[in-house]
Amino acid sequence: MRSEEQRQRQLRAAKRRATGLLGAVAVVFAAATAVGGHAAWRGYVQATAEASLVGGVADWFAVTALFRRPVGLPIPHTAVIVERKQQFGATLGEFIRESLLTPDAIVERVRANAAVPRLAAWVSQPAHAARVAGQLADVVVAGGELLDDEEVRETIASAIRRGVESVPLAPLAAAALRQLSAGGRQGEVIDAGLRALARYVNDHRDELRARLAAQPSPWWLPGAVEDRIFERLFDGVCAVLADMTGDPDHHLRVELDRALSTLVEDLETSPAWRERGERLKAELLSQPQLREWARAVWGDLGPRLRAELLDPSSELRTRMDHTISGLGARLLDDPALASRVEASVEAAVAYVAERFNGEIATLVATTISRWDGDETSRRLELLLGPDLQYIRINGTVVGAAAGLALYTVSRLA
Repeated sequence: MRSEEQRQRQLRAAKRRATGLLGAVAVVFAAATAVGGHAAWRGYVQATAEASLVGGVADWFAVTALFRRPVGLPIPHTAVIVERKQQFGATLGEFIRESLLTPDAIVERVRANAAVPRLAAWVSQPAHAARVAGQLADVVVAGGELLDDEEVRETIASAIRRGVESVPLAPLAAAALRQLSAGGRQGEVIDAGLRALARYVNDHRDELRARLAAQPSPWWLPGAVEDRIFERLFDGVCAVLADMTGDPDHHLRVELDRALSTLVEDLETSPAWRERGERLKAELLSQPQLREWARAVWGDLGPRLRAELLDPSSELRTRMDHTISGLGARLLDDPALASRVEASVEAAVAYVAERFNGEIATLVATTISRWDGDETSRRLELLLGPDLQYIRINGTVVGAAAGLALYTVSRLA
């Protein structure tokens, strides 16, 4: 609004200057005509003022005829912009497409402005990187608020399902076990498993005793003897687990290691194990718990991610700041990388210009076609009017020079 008011003031000032000059010339002409007589200077002044007046009025008519009908008269080929708004919009759009938004012109502009080095130098400064990170975070948060939670959960569940379905389960398990053995951590894992099994057995001692008591036993076996047998068996199991834990040379540990090695080979090569793994995977994927887990993941991750993005002091925002500033520093220090980025930017700009300059031209044409004719004329007069008023001034001055020259030539002749 402030810009429009400023243009209106400039247009009014330019009109006052042009009209004032034309009025002054008219006064001079009237005075020279009223003086009369045969003085030589009067003829020169009158001819100069007359030609200047004619040139000024002609240019006033031409400038005014662009935007409206002079003094309201329906003169043909006046109010050009109002009458030919559609053609003007189409011509302007075509001019923009063919002359301004060509791929070569835009790429040359990007290259001449050294856009990539300047942007790299700008974002390499921490304050600017933090500003960019904040704007990106706002965009991500705004985009996330537009998403439907149910669709996001379905997308997460589908992505997990597709990812799991694309990977054979048996070879994956074999690779994990082999990596575990190669890293020397197999013994640690077995020890941890044995200790966990020992704790489980000990924690469920009473449950195991109740299960054993529920089984039918010989009528002649006393209950005390049965309890004693259970205690001996239970203590024996605990002792075996304790002996196996931490002793890689224990014969049961050796058998367990051999069984694991055999299992790895079977998982890698056996079609039966592969088929069994795929059946197990299909059963797992068919469970409704997968969808519920996806719901829980998004329900916990979504608000946390939003809070991290909106907090400038969060770890995520700090990492974004460092990543952006580090990228800018790399572009400044690595000419080869900067050259590749510049080539990519130029290719992207050329692609957009080539694919969408027609749409931009159409947008210009359709936008102007929807404008009211008088409103279009007013806008263009605000934009071009101050400069066009100088045409009136120039016409007045040039007319005066032409009139003086012609009168002088006629007198000399």
